[in-house]
Amino acid sequence: MTTATLSAPATSGDLLRRTLRLDGWGTGVFGVLMLAGAVPLRDPLGFPTSWSVPFGVAMLGGALVLLLIAGYPVISSRHATGVVAFNSLCVLGLLALPFSGLLELTGAGVAFVLTGALVVAVFAVLEYTGLRRITG
Repeated sequence: MTTATLSAPATSGDLLRRTLRLDGWGTGVFGVLMLAGAVPLRDPLGFPTSWSVPFGVAMLGGALVLLLIAGYPVISSRHATGVVAFNSLCVLGLLALPFSGLLELTGAGVAFVLTGALVVAVFAVLEYTGLRRITG
C-alpha cells in the first residue's frame, strides 16, 4: 500500500509572484552585465556600446518595476497584464533586431540576441499562466 502526502495548497498568485521575482532579478543581473560588458563584449558580439549602456540602464529600471510589482501584497491583474504585454513586445523586438540591419552583429551576437528573446518569451508565458490563475 502506498501513501501520498499533499503539501499545503499554493495560492493562485504564487506562480505569478515567483516568476515576477525571478524575472526581476534576472533582468537586473543582465542589466549589470550589459553595463559592465559594454566595452569587452562590443567586438565579439557586434553590439555597440551606444546600445549596451542604454539597454543596461533600461533593464535595471525594468528590474526594479518587476520587483516592485512582485512585492505588492496583492498583484493587480492590470500590472501583470502590462508585464506580459511588455515582455511580448520585447520578444518581437529581439527577434527583429538581428535581421533589421540596424546593427552589424556577429554570429555570436545574433545567437546572444535570439537567446535573449527565448528567455523573455519563457518569462512572458509563465507570467501569462500566473495571470490566468489569478483571474480565473
